Amino acid sequence: MTIYPAIDIKGGRCVRLTQGRADQETVYFENPAEVAALFQAAGSAWVHVVDLDGAFTGEPRNLAKVADIAALGLKVQLGGGMRTRATVEQALAAGVSRVVIGTRAAESDAFVGDLVQAFGPKIAVGIDAKNGQVAVKGWVDTTGTGAVALARRMDTLGVATLIYTDIGTDGMLTGPNLAAQETMAAAVKAQVIASGGVAQLSDVTALCALAARQANLHGVIIGKAIYEKRLTLADALRAALV
Repeated sequence: MTIYPAIDIKGGRCVRLTQGRADQETVYFENPAEVAALFQAAGSAWVHVVDLDGAFTGEPRNLAKVADIAALGLKVQLGGGMRTRATVEQALAAGVSRVVIGTRAAESDAFVGDLVQAFGPKIAVGIDAKNGQVAVKGWVDTTGTGAVALARRMDTLGVATLIYTDIGTDGMLTGPNLAAQETMAAAVKAQVIASGGVAQLSDVTALCALAARQANLHGVIIGKAIYEKRLTLADALRAALV
C-alpha cells in the first residue's frame, strides 16, 4: 500500500482544515516545501497536495509552492481548482505527477474523458462524500449524486485512480470509514486511495489488511495524524510494506 502524506496549502502556507471548513484552520508550516522535505527524508516517494484556495475559488492559486515541492524530486498528486484543461496543463508543467479532478468530474463526464484520453494515468478523480453523497467546490455544496455511482462512471471512462474521502471522518482523528472504503473499492476496477480519519498506526494496519482482501485499495492519505504526532510517517511507511 502506498502512503500519501498530505500537504494542504492555503495562502501559501501548510495548513489543515477540520472537515474542510475554512474557519477551522490550523497553520503548521509557513513553507510547504519544508514539510515536504521532511516527508521525503522519512522515506516517502509521494505527497498529496491540495490547493485549498483553488478548491474554494475554482482555480489554482499556489502552483509556485507546488513547483517548489516537485523540485525536491517528490511525486506530487495535486488537487484543488483543477477545473479546466489549461489548469491541468499548468499543473503538469509545474512538475505534478498526477492531477486530481474533483468538482468538474461530478459535473462533466466528457471533461474527464477528454483528459484521460490526453493524459492517461496522470489524471485521477477525487470523490468526496458526505453520507454517501458527492460534495463539491471545497465541500461547500453537496450534490444529489451517490459516491459509488460517480465512481462507476469514472471507472467506465478509464480513470486509473480514484481518491475517496469520507468527509465525516476527515481531520477528526476518529479512524477511517473502513466499510465505505471497502464498498468503493469493490465497486470499481480503478485503484482506490482512501482518505479521511487515520488517527493512529493501527488505522494504517487495518487499511493494509483490507487491501490484502481488496487488491485495488492502493493507498491511503494521511494528514492531521502526522502533524499532531499521533503517528510518524516512517512508521506508517514501514507498516505499509508488511
